[in-house]
Parts: sequence; C-alpha cells; structure tokens
Amino acid sequence: MTEPSDFAEAAAALIGPKYVRTDPAETEPFRKDWRGRYAGEALAVVFPGTPDEVAAMLRLCAERGLPVVPQGGNTGLVGGAIPSKDGRAVLINVSRMDRIRETDIANNSVTVEAGCILANLREHADRHDRLFPMLLGSVGSCEVGGLVSTNAGGTGVLRYGNMRDLVLGLEVVLPDGRIWNGLRGLRKDNSGYDLKQLFIGAEGTLGIVTAAVLKLFPKPLVSATAMVSLGSVEKAVSLLELMQNRIGNRIEAFELVSKSQLEIVERHMPALRSPMPLAEPFYALVEIADNAADWNPEEAFAAALEAALEQELIGDAVVATDIAKAERIWALRHNISESNKQEGFTISNDTSVPISQLPAYVERVTEALKREVRDATICHAGHMGDGNLHVIAILSRATYRTPEECEAGAAIVNAIVHEEAVKLNGSISAEHGIGLMHVGRLKKYKPPLDIELMQRLRAAFDPTGMMNPGKIV
Repeated sequence: MTEPSDFAEAAAALIGPKYVRTDPAETEPFRKDWRGRYAGEALAVVFPGTPDEVAAMLRLCAERGLPVVPQGGNTGLVGGAIPSKDGRAVLINVSRMDRIRETDIANNSVTVEAGCILANLREHADRHDRLFPMLLGSVGSCEVGGLVSTNAGGTGVLRYGNMRDLVLGLEVVLPDGRIWNGLRGLRKDNSGYDLKQLFIGAEGTLGIVTAAVLKLFPKPLVSATAMVSLGSVEKAVSLLELMQNRIGNRIEAFELVSKSQLEIVERHMPALRSPMPLAEPFYALVEIADNAADWNPEEAFAAALEAALEQELIGDAVVATDIAKAERIWALRHNISESNKQEGFTISNDTSVPISQLPAYVERVTEALKREVRDATICHAGHMGDGNLHVIAILSRATYRTPEECEAGAAIVNAIVHEEAVKLNGSISAEHGIGLMHVGRLKKYKPPLDIELMQRLRAAFDPTGMMNPGKIV
C-alpha cells in the first residue's frame, strides 16, 4: 500500500513540494463539497501547473495503481469531484492552470486553461467587446474545466446552448498520460469522429480537461430585464411562446421562480427585495438583448407584455430601467443556492422535461412531495426556456437532525422527482451531472443498452478504472 509520504515525495519531485498536500487539515477543503453534503478521504491533493505536470501525475498514479479524482473549483452539486472514503485517491486540482492562452477576435474564439474562473473569462471577453454567455450562480468560483466536464448549463442556454454548444476544441490528458491536442477553433470539421464531445459531460472519467477553445459572441449593446408575476406554470409556458413569437432569438434568459423560493431569498438576504409584491405563485425573470444599437428592448418588452396582459397571461410586471435595477432582479435568482443552504437541508433536483410537459410535471411532483415528505418547503427555480426546472425540497433542521435522517428524506424526494420526470420522457440530470448523488439511479432510469455503451466507452479510455471511480458507470 502506498504511504502518503512516499507518494508526496515522488509527486514533489515532479511538480514541486509546494504543490503537494497530504496533511488532512490542508486537504479537507478539497475533500468535501461546498455544501458539506459529500466528503471523502484522499492520499494527497496535488496542484499541477501545466498539462505536462498533469500527465506526470497521471503516469505516477497509474504506476502505483492509485485512483484519480479530477477537480476544479469544487462548486458542483452532485459530488462529482469528491473522492470515496477509502483514502486511496489522489485529487488532481487544476486551479493553478488559469491562463488565457489566446484570443482570436476575428474567429470569435478564446483559448483558456481549465482552471480559469468563469467570471474572469467573462470579464476578459467584455474587454474585447465580446460575450462569453455562460452564466450561473457560482460564476465567481467555478472553473472552465468543471464547466466542460459537467456540460454546464446556466441561464443562457435558451439562446446560446449549454457548454457542449460553446466548445470548439479541447486539450485533454488521457489516463495513460498522453496529451490529446484538439485545440482547434473550427466550426466545421467533418474529418472523422468529433472526439471532443466524448469528454464534455464525462465528469473526468475519460481524462482530465486542461484547456478549451470556446466560442465568443458579439457583445450585446442594448438589453432589458423584466420580472413578471404568473398565476400558473401553464401561463408561463404560454408567455414564453408569446415572447418567442414577438421577440425571436433575442431572449437571453427566461427563468421561472416560485413564490416560496423568493420568500426564502428575501429572508436570508436582507439586501435583496423583490421589486413587486409576492402575490402570485410564480415569477418569470426575463432578459432580452441585441447587438444592434438601434433596437429598443424597452419598447419590445412593452408590446409583448401588453399582449400578455390582454391574454390574461400575467398579473404584474416590472421592467428594469437601468443596469443596477436589472442586476438586483437577477441577484434574486443567483442567490438561491446560498439562501437555501441557510434555510435548511436542501435537496435540489436537476431534472428536465419537454417544455410542454412542465405544467403537468410541476403539479404532480409538488402534490406528491407535500403528501410524502414531512416538514419540507417545496420550491421551484430554473431555466424555463429549456425545460430544466429545479425542484427543491428544503427539510427543516428541527425535524431532520442527523445526516442519516437528512439522507433518508433526500431519498424519498429524489425518488418522487425522478419518477415523475421520467414518466414525462424527461431526464434525472439536466446540467449538474451524475456524480455521487445519482450514480446509483442511472441504471434504473437509463436503458440497458445506454449503460452498456457507456461502460464500453469508459473501458476503452480507462481500462484499469483509475479515473474518478464510482462516478457515472
């Protein structure tokens, strides 16, 4: 059995002692997720600074028969970057690799390393009058490698797609230490299998992403944000259709949040307040934008919302008149996770169903959760425009006092939510991934042939099973 000191000495010789940690007190922040729900043990945490150093670490682990868990910002929600409890794994954290290697304005692309924080990438694009459209609540800490490896979504999927749609090329260190260079900024390349797609959403089971070529877009010159009250999810679906017909692909985001969720945000974030009374069960947060300076988003909103009022789709509406007010509206959405963490033990599901099925889905799942789960607050928040609505159950800490009680409650919640999603031809994971949370359920909800093909693919890349064991298949 490899001792921590033996491995640390060998790793330090390759990447420097400063970047090898074995002390449990120093490795603890990397061995558990930010919510404190998942925790494991590790032989060591290493911080390579180049693809060659990542390759050296993988070769060292392979020689010693050690499992590897790739990690970036550790902002995930399903435990995908957390090791098991046996203490044998080596955590390879890529956060040091944070350079922006190249910006090609004419090609509307940027090449960045896996440890680049999303906020820094967006700011870099903005300085070049471009937009990198990925945006989610952990924008200040999540990293590109994690976004790629989980095929992240966020609020901009409706217009720009998820991470799979934003990646042009990848650089990946394979389990045997070879470096695959697929860093090509091509929008058309039909010369064989599109290998980069295999690594997107693979959660580090096929290799470690070390860099990516990503799409940029012209920076929007005009935009507007509105918050709209709605009497039902069915009316929200109708409002989305109306706005798409009138405004087209200028809709940057269309988020749906339940009243119960907004009340929790206001309770734990005193500086945040809804711009309208919380009198309806649901609220849509909508942003529209364009890079044509002569387009007037306020007029477009006014016309669309007037039509919605005439059709009795909405109750009240507030259009932000400046950027500061728009940011305050979006802060309600982006502070949901932190607010829920303070409220109680949170089970946030990541299901998706066809948009047309959202009304039936929300009704069924809410009724079942209220009936079967005691002392739970049921909330909904998510990406209405792509059918990915997060069903959130927050368990009272007064009732669920131990980790075992919390996990038992979570099991009931997850079973209800997943069953209802699959009945409507949906998915148990839309953007968060599988990780530790869903690995036991994947075989239940995926067809046997899907599982077989994934197992064969994984075995082809990683025949010894060293890469992020216990995740996906």
